[in-house]
Amino acid sequence: MSDYAATRDRVEEYFDRSATKVWERLTSDAPVSRIRQTVREGRDRMRALMLSRLPADLRGARVLDAGCGAGQMTAELAARGADVVAVDISPALVEIARARLPERHRAQVTFASGDMTADHGRVDYVIAMDSLIYYGTTDITAALTRLGERTDRSVVFTVAPRTPFLMTFWTLGKAFPRRDRSPVMVPHAFSTLHRAASGKVAKIDRVSRGFYISECLEYRP
Repeated sequence: MSDYAATRDRVEEYFDRSATKVWERLTSDAPVSRIRQTVREGRDRMRALMLSRLPADLRGARVLDAGCGAGQMTAELAARGADVVAVDISPALVEIARARLPERHRAQVTFASGDMTADHGRVDYVIAMDSLIYYGTTDITAALTRLGERTDRSVVFTVAPRTPFLMTFWTLGKAFPRRDRSPVMVPHAFSTLHRAASGKVAKIDRVSRGFYISECLEYRP
């Protein structure tokens, strides 16, 4: 089994069996701890940043929400008029996203569970928010290539940046493997990804809010 497939399976097991309730609460308006509140706020900022890379009017556009989670990005894309393919490796999260989607947008969205890099048809844009953060450089580059083959404009995605803070947690995670098989974020230096993707990756901006640190990048096929 490839590194990509093994990591993908760990992500599926974690979000579908261990973290569904936590993720459902984090992506709702329910009260959460102070630490999780910073993560919620950071994710809100990142979602807005990624959406700023797409036209405000998406009528006539087809967008792949790759790693749709509980559906917040899906709902915003649909509200802009896009036809959305919302895919997540976790069937449980897909069902949450489906249930939360306002009825007025349901005709615009096709939900699916499975590999976000599989053939989901031709699209104008791909949004992959925090769904590639568990993969190494080789796997991210391969995923971008697969997605890019069916994308006419751009793939907007995030990675965990290679900061001292995240490198400390990553090193500790490598030294003490997690017994619950939960996936571990892999920090990346932009220069490494840029070279690996043959210069097709551009840096957009970084969001840092408490325990949420993520970098927005854009891949143009």
